Amino acid sequence: MRRLLVLFVLLLPPPAMLAADIDYERNIKPMLTEKCSACHGALKQEAGLRLDAATLIRQGGDSGAAIVPGSADGSLLFDRVTAENIDERMPPEGEGEPLTQEQLTLLRTWIERGAPSPADELIPTSPRDHWAYQVPQRAKVPEINDPIWNTNPIDAFVAEQHRLAGITPVELADEHTLVRRLYLDLIGLPPTRQQLDEFLKDESSEAYARLVDRLLDSPQYGERWGRHWMDVWRYSDWSGYRDQLRGSQRHIWRWRDWIIESLNADKSYDQMIVEMLAGDELAPEDFDVLRATGFLARNYHNSNRNIWLDATVEHTAKAFLGMTINCARCHDHKFDPFVQREYYALRAIFEPHNVRTERVPGQSNLMVDGLPRVFDAELDAKTFVFARGNEKHFDKDQPVSPGIPAIFSNSFEVTAVALPPIAVFPALWPHIEREELDVAERRLAAATKRHREIVTGENAENADNIESQKVVAAESALASLRARWAADKAKYLGDGSTDASQLAQIAADAERLAALHAAQVEASEKQSALMAAQASDETDASKKQAAIDKARKESDAAQQKVAKAEAAREENEARYTAVGKAYPATSTGRRLALARWIADRQNPLTARVAVNHMWMRHFGEPLVANVFDFGLRSPQPTHIALLDWLAVELMENSWSMKHLHRLMVTSRTYRIASWAPPELAAAGSRVDPDNLLLWRANVRRLDAEVIRDSVLQVAGSLDLQRGGPDIDFTEGESVPRRSVYIRHAYEKQMTMLVLFDAAGPNECYRRSESVIPQQALALANSSLSLSESRKLASVLWREVADHPDAEVRFVQLAFRQMLTRDPSESETNTCVEFLTQQAGVLAKQASLTDFESKTTASIQASDEPKMRARENLIHVLMNHNDFVSVR
Repeated sequence: MRRLLVLFVLLLPPPAMLAADIDYERNIKPMLTEKCSACHGALKQEAGLRLDAATLIRQGGDSGAAIVPGSADGSLLFDRVTAENIDERMPPEGEGEPLTQEQLTLLRTWIERGAPSPADELIPTSPRDHWAYQVPQRAKVPEINDPIWNTNPIDAFVAEQHRLAGITPVELADEHTLVRRLYLDLIGLPPTRQQLDEFLKDESSEAYARLVDRLLDSPQYGERWGRHWMDVWRYSDWSGYRDQLRGSQRHIWRWRDWIIESLNADKSYDQMIVEMLAGDELAPEDFDVLRATGFLARNYHNSNRNIWLDATVEHTAKAFLGMTINCARCHDHKFDPFVQREYYALRAIFEPHNVRTERVPGQSNLMVDGLPRVFDAELDAKTFVFARGNEKHFDKDQPVSPGIPAIFSNSFEVTAVALPPIAVFPALWPHIEREELDVAERRLAAATKRHREIVTGENAENADNIESQKVVAAESALASLRARWAADKAKYLGDGSTDASQLAQIAADAERLAALHAAQVEASEKQSALMAAQASDETDASKKQAAIDKARKESDAAQQKVAKAEAAREENEARYTAVGKAYPATSTGRRLALARWIADRQNPLTARVAVNHMWMRHFGEPLVANVFDFGLRSPQPTHIALLDWLAVELMENSWSMKHLHRLMVTSRTYRIASWAPPELAAAGSRVDPDNLLLWRANVRRLDAEVIRDSVLQVAGSLDLQRGGPDIDFTEGESVPRRSVYIRHAYEKQMTMLVLFDAAGPNECYRRSESVIPQQALALANSSLSLSESRKLASVLWREVADHPDAEVRFVQLAFRQMLTRDPSESETNTCVEFLTQQAGVLAKQASLTDFESKTTASIQASDEPKMRARENLIHVLMNHNDFVSVR
């Protein structure tokens, strides 16, 4: 009997597979969509069968009904997915993994139970009718009778959803919570006590709106939202082994600074797109704009050009269009209306481009500094379709023309861009000529000075001869440089008034003369070295002879160079070494055409994707769940009318992101509380447990960078210096700059930031929020948090030391400084009690246990027990959930 019972239990399906737990929308439809809809969906209907809606499944295809409700064994669908013959089993081999045993059990149980499904299930229509492929239209703002919900269009749309669902939203958040939320959202820093008090004292009805404007005008706004967009645009500092560049670009921080500066200036989003994708074609003479092309330069991959271009195509489409066209690299997209050839048509737009580094004022060494930017290097580069994505297999006779997917009816017209001389020959940047001539002039001055100093000495005559030659060589080098610059400027800037060929001849002659003089200097130095070897007092004859032989060999080689240089002077060819490298005089214009198509108001995706990213970062959840996939797998969102209204609002207000921020954060929807009274919370959760209808605010864990910056900010240590080269990630614990400036790349990331889910350098369209023990340990053991907690404790105690109830006041100020709120009576009592008990424990030195710590804080702990207890309390508050959260 016991064995029978065990067997019975083993045969029972898991609880998740019991009929009562099976839901078509939750369990069956997603499974069939994943496994079957590529061949049996809206895009394609092999054998006339669709499996993307229950009514269509029952209807069947060319072979009859796909299922027999109540009989899995009698259902053709179940027969095909369980077939042992791989030629009959679905999905076909190579088109997807077979259904798992658990999935088969779910499908069998669903069919056996009659294949129930919602009567009002929407049947996917033609891909062209997909909601995201329609140009956004400004929806009519609902008429709301409640005056507190009808002053902002966002609120009207949300309130209408509340009404339809019969749900009651919570009240506004208290002022302390709201101010903290606003500061952290807009500038990524908590308010100081002074800033909080300033707002609380302002009783004007415009106080909140003024605070919003002040924060949007703050330079820290660009740093906060720059980091957000750096996530979306895959910002990564350069990566590599030692000095070897493997990914991204050296000095890519200039693109980061462009992002921050553009946001602070409220540069229009559409303009930012164009500059990032085609700044070199749009404004090739503008250093500031060229920085923007770091968006593309960042994709550089040193080992494989195809990896580089694949990343460019994939993430351009995801970042700006919410489009996963990368899924069509190996075959036609299984879910969206993109064929494989369209993937390569998009790649063809980027095929000619490459990366180079421009020289910046004050630094000739490109390893030390420079401006990474893109340009079209191979205008005739061809793109081919890789068979099944294999780069080794392609048809060379069938190149792919650049283009956009056919599902979008917008025209895509490419016009080549004629480039100005400075883009063709970057040495023409004025600072380069000036700096190069300065170097040559300083060399001449140094040689002249050295020559004058040679007046006495045993070898004065010979030395004077060599130094005289060096002066002549330096004069010739300077003359050659000037001549070559004149020839190159005539070549690239000439208007016909200057004889470029004559200047080229002069440059060639001057260069050959300079080469002769340089060879003569070397020959004299080698001859002098030979004479010194011969006159050496070395006692070892063999060593002396070896030195003489070596010196004679080098002297003979130098004399041969002189002879060669003298012979070269007899030549009349006008060939000379250019002062810089030349690049193509034309750019294809493909990227500019793509950028303008993306930024066009008729593009159905661009504004929606941007709005969705901004909304998610203010409200905790996006309006469209998958922020980088607006394709057919993304159902029409609950708040589609609001999304489209905001998309049009963005475009019609010059694509101003600050305008949209202002609209969002001044809405009542943004300002409501995250906490609700028990009855209201219970009622809301019954109707909308996931808060999709926005009846309360979402509690959010702060981004990693904001946590680190907050530690520095509350202690008064944050250095608000802006811009500049990335700071080594190993210095993140000691350098008090904002985290956005800390180096963040593959294998080059600050541990604290990684533990708190900083953006992955390769891709991070939406950050995760993990909860792991190491996070608490990072704040508890970090040298940064230890030092800053000790500093803050000292600052606060000096402020309250003379207060009659100093310890209570210390606790109150600590809460306001760190958590932007007053402590409750219970919290105050608990903290004061902790201070007393902890001081008592610390006073008993003999009972304390010493332990070795690998953490070395810049500020040592106090030796005075009471002060040490206060430091401990501040350190504890840095680990408080409210410190790392926005409510």
